[in-house]
Amino acid sequence: MTTLLGRRTRVLAATTATAGLVLLTACTSSDDGGSGSKTAAGGVELVKAGQLTTCTHLPYPPFQSEIDGKVQGFDVALIDLVADELDVKQEILDTPFENFKTGAFLNSGECDLAAAGMTITDERKKNVDFSDPYFNATQAVLVAKGSGVGSLADVKSKNVKLGAQAQTTGEDYVKGQGFDPVSFESSDAVLNGLRTGQVKAVVIDYPVVQGWLKDKANADAFEVAEQIDTGEEYGFTVKKGNTKLREAVDKALADAKADGTYKELYEKWIGPYDESAASPAAS
Repeated sequence: MTTLLGRRTRVLAATTATAGLVLLTACTSSDDGGSGSKTAAGGVELVKAGQLTTCTHLPYPPFQSEIDGKVQGFDVALIDLVADELDVKQEILDTPFENFKTGAFLNSGECDLAAAGMTITDERKKNVDFSDPYFNATQAVLVAKGSGVGSLADVKSKNVKLGAQAQTTGEDYVKGQGFDPVSFESSDAVLNGLRTGQVKAVVIDYPVVQGWLKDKANADAFEVAEQIDTGEEYGFTVKKGNTKLREAVDKALADAKADGTYKELYEKWIGPYDESAASPAAS
């Protein structure tokens, strides 16, 4: 995986790019790479000419993960629609998740938008502008089969060691319920912590668990003890004040829901189409 300037930053080709990994040289927002204007369709200003640069945090299946040398997933496919709207290609920059709370990579001109299965919160709205919600998300408690744990209440009463992904609303939720969870950097690390017995239960977004349980080995070993409706909605983010790009994202989402593309992508990456999850109210 390519590293830029020694940082934990990786740039990967999205589904619209050619197969393999694509290196983007570090540049300022004034560098167009000699490829022409950075103004896309609709007057949207981009940080690099000819491409929509998306910040994400890998892996987070089924929303974004590297498959066969390309980053793919539900979020990736939806942002590809935005890129099509702007007549550019999408390029993906893998960054630490904490940057999504602060909007750091948007403010520094390294990314146009962020797509990372991110919950819309009032705290995050202080730093970034959210698109319309595109997905209703619940949290899930995942445990080993035969564990005897049937709920988050059981986790507490039986003093079961709990894990969660760092800097996520799932972690925030369980901390608010009085837990002191083991924090893992990525969703893969969360699942590995459960596999290896570092923790006996984990709390993470239910769609992620759905993706895990598509694998027979995981389905044979683990089960959902409880789904917790925390009222969360996912949104994509842009730099505060970037109204034209936010509107382009909202238009692509609305068009996809109207013409059936959203449903097709949902069924491909998430599972059986859930009307309530797929039709959140505008934020």
